[in-house]
Amino acid sequence: MSEQLALLPGYLTAHLQLTLVALGLGAALSIPAGVALTRWKRLEPVVLGVASVIQTIPSLALLAVMVPTIAAASAITARAFGIELRSIGYLPAVIGLTLYSVLPMLRNTVTGIAGVDPAVREAARAVGMTDGQQLVRVEIPLALPVIIAGIRTATVWVVGIATLSTPVGAPSLGNYIFTGLQTRNFTAVLTGCVAAAVLALVLDGIVLAYETGVRDRKRPRLVVASVLLAAVVAYTGASFGFGRADPADRPLVIGAKTFTEQYILSELIGLQITRETGLPTRTLQSLGSTVAFDALVSGELDLYVDYSGTIWATIMGRTSLPRDRETVVEQVGSYLATHHGVTVAARLGFENTYALGMRQDRARALGIRTITDLAPHAPGLEIAGDYEFFGRPEWKAVRDTYGLRFRLRREMDSSLMYQAVKQAEVDVISAFSTDGRIAAFDLQLLEDDRKVIPPYDAIVLIRAATAREHPEVLRALSALDRSIDERQMQRLNLSVDRGGKIPREVAREFLERMPETARRAGET
Repeated sequence: MSEQLALLPGYLTAHLQLTLVALGLGAALSIPAGVALTRWKRLEPVVLGVASVIQTIPSLALLAVMVPTIAAASAITARAFGIELRSIGYLPAVIGLTLYSVLPMLRNTVTGIAGVDPAVREAARAVGMTDGQQLVRVEIPLALPVIIAGIRTATVWVVGIATLSTPVGAPSLGNYIFTGLQTRNFTAVLTGCVAAAVLALVLDGIVLAYETGVRDRKRPRLVVASVLLAAVVAYTGASFGFGRADPADRPLVIGAKTFTEQYILSELIGLQITRETGLPTRTLQSLGSTVAFDALVSGELDLYVDYSGTIWATIMGRTSLPRDRETVVEQVGSYLATHHGVTVAARLGFENTYALGMRQDRARALGIRTITDLAPHAPGLEIAGDYEFFGRPEWKAVRDTYGLRFRLRREMDSSLMYQAVKQAEVDVISAFSTDGRIAAFDLQLLEDDRKVIPPYDAIVLIRAATAREHPEVLRALSALDRSIDERQMQRLNLSVDRGGKIPREVAREFLERMPETARRAGET
């Protein structure tokens, strides 16, 4: 628990920054637009319809789509104005959250002003008020409680949705939740949920004080709410300034995808670099797979661990498959250097490939050892995969080559997927070959007897620019080359997933005994 509480100030501050900036931008867009719609009625259904459509887009999808959108915009602004936009992290998260905050504030502004008693408007015109004076002196003051109620709704929504900003590279309380779910650390999940709930209640309470103060004309309540809001805004503004590091002291940023192995390896690489070079490092965890690669190419990450098969199938778009791992790694390295300015700094020594897995007792009962054996049984079975598996070219190749047609297909969080097959809630899963839960849950990986799935060697990718600027980092990473075999990686993963250790602790223990580990790996 102490480790989680130590992270709380940073995550809470980042969450507050996202929330307040998004709400401020949303209010600046929504309230004037709402006022304008009360004057141009023909536009009202169109504008409210667009805002409603945005609201129906799943929040995680909306945040994720911001990444390629901003990347495309950055290419235009870089050519036209010499300005590059950051396509991961703070900017896509703020834009997505701002869009999500618009509807309740926009609708309540329109509803509040439209709900003003016509007799009051008539009286205002009777005393000679212009339309502008009527709006400012009569309609907005009377509609203000309704408008503030819309801000309250938006506040709670944005605080909750901001937890989903983690996969696009923006730190928040969602880091607790995503990391905790993947590593089975429910203390972290609980910490993130409670902290987000408390933050939502505090901000909602401040806005509620404004709403009731305006409605009941209670000046003391308005003063207290103003002081509290000013304090929150001042803290958030100051945190932006304190958070800006001197470019000379900028840490190397190490990315990690959304599963245990990636958390461990990102910490291991960071510790190794700092130990050997003294350079500061920072990990950016729980990134989507393509988000991590795009961030590396754009310079927002310096390095991260990826897998040769992922680059081969997803980035290179290859459908053919060389017969050996060496060829895949060699061609991947050549392609990345030529097309993306990325260098393969180390090959860690193990392969973490996709594989179809079943409970051993179930596989034995059905006589299934290979994927070919699975095919005739598939119509009566259920399969579960992680969020991206069924959209990947590897799955399509396996499905079409083996003729797999399952009775039901489920997509779920990978940490829950293993639990589901263990409890016989599904029959087959898309397992990762180095996952420690394979042995712990007595699972059997089915042989890819037609060799459809490409090799997935774990490789450390580093920006060529970072490698040129810090050649000592390449030397530090070379010590990790072929230092981890598959069984060792399984044990490291299991130490987190079942042993309850945190990834940084597991990584540190590995590095402390690495000379012995590397010797064993070399012998095998």
